[in-house]
Amino acid sequence: MSWVWLAVAIAAEILATLSLRASDGLRRRRWLIPVVAGYAVAFVCLARALAAGMAVGVAYGIWTAVGIALVALFARAIWNEPLTRRMIAGIAVITLGVVLVEVG
Repeated sequence: MSWVWLAVAIAAEILATLSLRASDGLRRRRWLIPVVAGYAVAFVCLARALAAGMAVGVAYGIWTAVGIALVALFARAIWNEPLTRRMIAGIAVITLGVVLVEVG
């Protein structure tokens, strides 16, 4: 069950982060609700994943790595933000680091 909680936490964090971008620096106030709700759900679900027995280093590593990768991809798709080869290499290094922590 800890993996389900972590997946929901990741999805909520991605939604909140993309909503934060859509809010244009919090100038578009209608985006405040998904920002606040998304981050709240993300932290509650992360806490549940930890309570279900997932190690904090593994949970946080996966949460951040998947979040970074998916936010970068969605930002590219939605707002045409840059995603250079160097950025992709950085995401790959982060992913490799998380894999090493998990199997370590």
